[in-house]
Amino acid sequence: MRKTRSKWKDHSSLTWLDVIRDVKILAKKITELKIEFNKISTISRGGLVPARLIADQLGLKEILVDEDLIQPKTLFVDDIYDSGETFRKILRKTKMPENFTYATLVARKGTRYPSQLVFARKTKGMEYIVFPWEANEHETILKTRYKNRHRTKPKNN
Repeated sequence: MRKTRSKWKDHSSLTWLDVIRDVKILAKKITELKIEFNKISTISRGGLVPARLIADQLGLKEILVDEDLIQPKTLFVDDIYDSGETFRKILRKTKMPENFTYATLVARKGTRYPSQLVFARKTKGMEYIVFPWEANEHETILKTRYKNRHRTKPKNN
């Protein structure tokens, strides 16, 4: 069995205070775009909490989740822009890709960013970002990895 190496070099945990600060920074940057949004779209994994927090900051009442088509005047919100894979998938679902805005709390440092991207902060490097709403999930992953690394081999009789 081949071992796969993780691309992550350590991890960084954000606190709720970090997130609130980043949401305010992101909301200010979105407002400075001078684009009128009437709703937010997001994905169910990762984007729900930031979408709700940004909606509150911008006074938007409608949040659409896992939509097949993203209408004009819709702001897309996610937690992190990492490889660009989610961005590319979502961009294909937009009616007007040239007028699409993708807002995220964190952007991976060293990655090429599309012109439609707005973010609050960059990562320091290749650390895995742990958001407060996924702390339990991350803890479970770490426990599983530790258990697998320290599993004793069965004795041959």
